Amino acid sequence: MLSTMQDVPLTVTRILIHGTQVHGKSQVTTWTGEGEPQRRSFREVGLRAVRLANGLRDGLGVAEGDRVATLMWNNAEHLEAYLAIPSMGAILHTLNLRLPADQLTFIVQHAADRVILVNGSLLPLLAPLLPGLDSVEHLVVVGPGDRSVLEGVRPAVHDYEELLDGRPTTYAWPELDERTAAAMCYTSGTTGDPKGVVYSHRSVYLHSLQVNTAESMGLTSHDTSLPVVPMFHVNAWGLPHAAFMSGINMLMPDRFLQPGPLAEMIESERPTHAAAVPTIWQGLLAELTAKPRDITSLKQVTIGGSACPPALMKAFDEQLGVRLCHAWGMTETSPLGTVAQPPAGVTPEEEWAYRITQGRFPASVEARLIGPDGSVQPWDGESAGELEVRGPWIAGAYYGGVGEEPLRPEDKFSPDGWLRTGDVGVISDDGFLTLTDRAKDVIKSGGEWISSVDLENHLMAHPDVAEAAVVAVPDDRWGERPLATVVLREGATADYAALRAFLEGRVARWQVPERWAIVPAVPKTSVGKFDKKVIRKSYAEGELDVTQL
Repeated sequence: MLSTMQDVPLTVTRILIHGTQVHGKSQVTTWTGEGEPQRRSFREVGLRAVRLANGLRDGLGVAEGDRVATLMWNNAEHLEAYLAIPSMGAILHTLNLRLPADQLTFIVQHAADRVILVNGSLLPLLAPLLPGLDSVEHLVVVGPGDRSVLEGVRPAVHDYEELLDGRPTTYAWPELDERTAAAMCYTSGTTGDPKGVVYSHRSVYLHSLQVNTAESMGLTSHDTSLPVVPMFHVNAWGLPHAAFMSGINMLMPDRFLQPGPLAEMIESERPTHAAAVPTIWQGLLAELTAKPRDITSLKQVTIGGSACPPALMKAFDEQLGVRLCHAWGMTETSPLGTVAQPPAGVTPEEEWAYRITQGRFPASVEARLIGPDGSVQPWDGESAGELEVRGPWIAGAYYGGVGEEPLRPEDKFSPDGWLRTGDVGVISDDGFLTLTDRAKDVIKSGGEWISSVDLENHLMAHPDVAEAAVVAVPDDRWGERPLATVVLREGATADYAALRAFLEGRVARWQVPERWAIVPAVPKTSVGKFDKKVIRKSYAEGELDVTQL
């Protein structure tokens, strides 16, 4: 027996129309660094998105299924592209501007992007790559920048505002199948070529609904969100589409991602929500410690991308009165997988045990833990295994390239179709996930596992430590042992013996590292995670000044 419900496709087009009509008075504010910020209503953004769709189709010949890339900061024009490109049936492909040149070239070629929208300030980054981008026919330049670097380039060059100028503010949107592609991102920080993840209209719509729930980020039209997380990083964790659905005002930082400008825009524009990786909040904490500003408008900060040190969460609680909320996800999960909102009925003291987890699974994300012997582990908060997930916004394959079949590597997908995340952890009986390590980063010492994340969190709780990254290195006796690389705060006096003693009261004595190195900075991936493969390589090649106690 079938239902009597209407079958209406879940598409980005409906998010665009809804936000334009219902939340037309909500605002997108783009920080300019000097003078008054740029301000546009959702209605203006929506109508400009319609004009952009007309310009792409009638001016540049973009058709359904074509890939349109963006190499842009977080700003109103990027939001317009987020809405227009999928709604017209093309595919939004966000380019990570922090990737090495060879990886950016590979990604554009693999996706066969026909058009690139690029902020003028990023032209020096893009211009040297253009000779190797065979598929690209058009560049659309957004905002000011040195366009002389484009002299003699093969793709036709257009100005964004001129492309929109005079275009109609209506568009005959195609009635798209909700399972068709809406957007694509490529994974970063991998040892091989980046892998493409293609999101459907259905997955984007459902993910947006989840982002807006109270158990997730709880976005409403009464609030303002500051997405510091880049729009090229898993679609800014789903915030642009979720915001246009909920009507929450948006404060866009553009290229001003340094701690000083962030503190200034928070104090000036008073956002109530923000989202960024831990390194951003570590930098902001140092900035505000040196030069206090009022950021108490922030009621909730979503923090993800890598594990947040509990010491950082406590510092924001106690020093700034701002609550950091842990979340977990990855490119393959759209990215929202869990959010650490404590359950009902717990005291403020009991909340802490939940807040330092990665969070609770929503209804649409199924999870299981696979132990070393291949068996499914119980949800008891103690039995560890590799996390596998499935759901309507979870990838079931990688993009294989134009005309190629999707890729399902055995190390990434189980035989029955679950995504193998590569994360190791435990799940409590009420569905809270605690990750102890990446499978590739766990330290296997004398037949026992040591969590590099636990060691890092304890080290970063020391007042003299700004950052710490721990990796496994070969050991003749134990197979592997931890190497701790530490960034000390300015004026710090702690030495290796003091740091070792600090750990001995917090972890089992046999887990305490013997090998230590002071480094000026922990290497990061393009999305701000610790790049441990770089540390392992530096150690193997003798580039680190290591002290063994």
